[in-house]
Amino acid sequence: MINIAVILAAGTGTRAGAGEPKQFRRLPDGRTVLETCVAAFAGLVDSICVVTHPDYAERTRALLQDDRILVVNGGKERWESSWHAIQALSDVADANLLVHDCARPFVSARIIGDVSKALETHEAVTVAVPATDTLYRVQNGCVAEIPQRAEYMRAQTPQAFRLSLIRRAYELALQNPDGVAVTDDCGIVRHYMPGQEIYIVTGEEANRKLTYKEDFV
Repeated sequence: MINIAVILAAGTGTRAGAGEPKQFRRLPDGRTVLETCVAAFAGLVDSICVVTHPDYAERTRALLQDDRILVVNGGKERWESSWHAIQALSDVADANLLVHDCARPFVSARIIGDVSKALETHEAVTVAVPATDTLYRVQNGCVAEIPQRAEYMRAQTPQAFRLSLIRRAYELALQNPDGVAVTDDCGIVRHYMPGQEIYIVTGEEANRKLTYKEDFV
């Protein structure tokens, strides 16, 4: 079974400032966020697909300078970008799909390896780290409940699936007349294929998400 990394880089990143999408911002070593993220998967998977905003497709291709990397136009929502990647792989009978947020460029080889290993025995895998802060369930701006922290983990990516499984989950989601009810790929599987187990690989704090301008300091 081949492993395909799908790197979601279709956002505009307005919360990160700097006047351009954060995937094109440069890190201290001079590489962009996108280049760093692609490099993390290079050599650890069989192929890479980058999902980008249509306005930045040519810029993405020019930056990566690798015809082996499939560049796909994304959608308005995260789930749409994942679905566009799945559609672009319609000629692939089956594979393992590792869907990763470009905004997490520091994903380690250990995480990628553990996710790939888990896919040998599981059809759906995600990455998460234990919650270290107290959590509040909020109602009308007030604390409604303080759940047990030990029961919760913070989600990271990649979220990985057998291609046939995630394709079927999206087909079921798109049949919903009220529209797709959830945003990410694990949510799609959990909501539309509720009996499907999603195995958890332990993540790392270094696999953090670059969201705000302070995250780039």
